[in-house]
Amino acid sequence: MHSDGSDSPGPASARSARRSAVLASSIGTLLEYYDYYLFGLAAAVVFPAVFFPAADPLTGQLSSFATFAVGFVLRPVGGIVIGHLADRFGRKNALILTIVLMGVATILIGVLPGYRQIGVAAPILLVLLRLLQGFSTGGEMGGAISLAVEHAPPRKRGLYGALLLSGAGVALLISSGLMALFATLPDRDFLAWGWRIPFLLSFVLLVAGLIIRMRVGETPEFERARKKGAGARIPLLAVLRRPRNLIYGVLFGFANSIGGYVITTYGASYVKKDLGMPASVALTATMVAAGAQIFLAPTWGALSDRIGRKPVFLGGCVGLAVVIFPVFWLFETKNPVLVAVAMVLGFSVFVMAMSALSQTILSELFDTRSRVTGVNLGYQLTAVLGGGFAPYLSALLVGATGAVWGVGIYVIAGCVLSAIAMLLLPERAGQPLPEPADEPKAATV
Repeated sequence: MHSDGSDSPGPASARSARRSAVLASSIGTLLEYYDYYLFGLAAAVVFPAVFFPAADPLTGQLSSFATFAVGFVLRPVGGIVIGHLADRFGRKNALILTIVLMGVATILIGVLPGYRQIGVAAPILLVLLRLLQGFSTGGEMGGAISLAVEHAPPRKRGLYGALLLSGAGVALLISSGLMALFATLPDRDFLAWGWRIPFLLSFVLLVAGLIIRMRVGETPEFERARKKGAGARIPLLAVLRRPRNLIYGVLFGFANSIGGYVITTYGASYVKKDLGMPASVALTATMVAAGAQIFLAPTWGALSDRIGRKPVFLGGCVGLAVVIFPVFWLFETKNPVLVAVAMVLGFSVFVMAMSALSQTILSELFDTRSRVTGVNLGYQLTAVLGGGFAPYLSALLVGATGAVWGVGIYVIAGCVLSAIAMLLLPERAGQPLPEPADEPKAATV
């Protein structure tokens, strides 16, 4: 039996389990995305000088963003492998694995010698650690969102899912805040040791995340499926048997994936490298946007529970297409306040109206036996095909044309694709999560 959507009738233990699940999901997402955002910020303002110092500025920037993009290559692999473990044997242990892999990789980046110390081995080791980060992140979101939404009442599923993005907002706030703080050091000190401290502080989040995740139980949905013997022997095959859900699930996320990485990761680099502003300005603007994300993500999630996922998502999609050029115009004023306004408007308001719903929408497309695998695969393929190469392609476009109009068109194209795919997906807000017998079929064209 599914919950009727009310919090009050359930026993206190059920409400406590829901709170624990949301906390465990959010703190894990915080750690995963603290580490992942930290790498993106460092790729924009640190790594070109530390790991690629022999290159000219554009080549160094492209090399650094290529290293950032490489992490996305293993995300689908991590999504499949860890998703298989989560769907077959439980969400909890799989999520413990992801948090350990990410924490260890990030700490090792913090102690990695630069190019001047060990030569070409430095960027090679950086790439290997980035691949480990990508594998871990590939398995994180599907397990975390499944843990949250499978505990959630149907009428609050959007809110519960969006709280993970609040955790990601806290991660971006902390990572950008720490990088901004240490970027106030003289450049020589910042590049020598200052940037490393935020990476090493990942150890604190790793310990906290492990403690919280080890205390949480399995979801009621998963336990019911396990008792019925309804688990898929190979969850990936269960996902691939309904390819339209997966295809539309990949395509609808292009706008927020491309837009998010263009505005935050490439935007930070554009402000520093192309406009010549201090790194602290870009990092502070990112920090302000992250603070807004913490509050706006659950707002969009709760609104989608009331009026549906499609209106909120499509509103964010259209809004991003409209404001992407004004965002760069505000960057070009070189006014720190307006740079922060641009980050908030583009990322926290419009990108987040889509990102806050994306994982919940994906979780509503797949049943319990393959949900983690389905969410991971859809989300990570979007990241690889969309956002992963967005900073690299943006830098390439601006380097080739000397202007940002190509970047704007790139983002708008992603918005058009996402809007079409979203219109073809079913609306599941307020409905029970699908079971193997009633998994929704995506609308036909």
